[in-house]
Amino acid sequence: MDRNGEQMLGGLIAAHHLTPMDDLPALVVAYAGLAGFSHPLLYLADLQQQYLVPLPGQHAPDGSPPRRLRIDTTLAGRAYRGLYLVSSAKAGDPDPDEEAGPGEDGPRRWWLAMLDGTDRMGVLAVTAPRDDDDTRRRAHWLASLLAVVLVSKQTSSDTYATVVRDRPMDLSAEVLWSLLPAKTFATDQIVVSAALEPAYQVGGDAFDYALTRDRLNLAVFDAMGHDLTAGLTSAIAIGAFRNHRLRGDGLRAVGEAIDAAIAEQFARTQFATGILATLDMRTGALTWVNRGHPPPLLLRHGHVVAELAAEPGPPMGLRLLAGQDPAHYQLQPGDRLLCYTDGVVEAKDPDGHEFGLDRFVDFITRHEADQVSAPETLRRLVQALLQYQQGVLQDDATVMLVEWQPQAGAPMGPYAVTRRMPRMPSGS
Repeated sequence: MDRNGEQMLGGLIAAHHLTPMDDLPALVVAYAGLAGFSHPLLYLADLQQQYLVPLPGQHAPDGSPPRRLRIDTTLAGRAYRGLYLVSSAKAGDPDPDEEAGPGEDGPRRWWLAMLDGTDRMGVLAVTAPRDDDDTRRRAHWLASLLAVVLVSKQTSSDTYATVVRDRPMDLSAEVLWSLLPAKTFATDQIVVSAALEPAYQVGGDAFDYALTRDRLNLAVFDAMGHDLTAGLTSAIAIGAFRNHRLRGDGLRAVGEAIDAAIAEQFARTQFATGILATLDMRTGALTWVNRGHPPPLLLRHGHVVAELAAEPGPPMGLRLLAGQDPAHYQLQPGDRLLCYTDGVVEAKDPDGHEFGLDRFVDFITRHEADQVSAPETLRRLVQALLQYQQGVLQDDATVMLVEWQPQAGAPMGPYAVTRRMPRMPSGS
């Protein structure tokens, strides 16, 4: 590591421990300057991933307060969507819309995605003194470290939650979002991405996943209703799913435990459907239990090759006999597993026409064929669903997309969430 980069990163690491979220922008200005960067700005993606919202207390290069930027129509959004460094043609423009051409010299405004592992948190903007490999390397280092710093402040700061929300959140949604894992996770073998809408009024939809050695555990739930009771039902389902899988119970036993937990709390007046599954990441062997839920889909080379139908058991919470054994399917490298709730396909436009399974499958497969990353595909799907229903979903809509890509000896790194790997500077 060069001395300028070491001073910038080392200083930030040492100073951030006692720095609250609200003072972070000033800290970044001080230490980014050691590596030659000026006018750094930190933007967080809002909960629905429509805007990049600046942290408070910052100033754009022209001294004005930075405004929020649309993810779909700005250079900052392009960096967020594509996970590669975007360089603007004008270093001093607070909201540039023209990308720099090849071979242009002088200071440039750069935009870089900030990733928590592989979960897109937002975008860092900096003015770089020059465009060369060393400077690009330092910018990527800075964006990576800032993502780690933001995560460390997230749970202890109301500022973070205030920035990413643009409206009040229902209590049910507040409960569920506090339980859900990150929307995107990846290793060198697996990519998991999920989306959940309506973000501010979640009723009973939820998802969960976790890794244990070479096994991925995952679940999607859809509880009856659209109120706090539905949210609490899904919260119980997540808790029981985690509790019993950590005890080493099999999928069938886990489903029965969820069934019993919901029934005990709600006296068989509430229920949840769900898919409970495990994936052996060494072999691609998928095992799942369907408890009254829409069957998952299997995508291969941009096409749906299988609907993973199995004899469904009853919904969980009614204490009905579930004698079905887990089902099995052998994945091939590159396969994508798609789990969803009925709110996706049953979304209706103002004329009452459903979004439908065919439209849903076509949307996913088109973006799969275009090699769009899993999280970006789901972000665009959510925007399409909201547009289809003119911004208001009548039911919760949840999608989980899991890609199995065992490529031994080919580490994918933090940019694995897209197949179009960004070109990193040499030596990074």
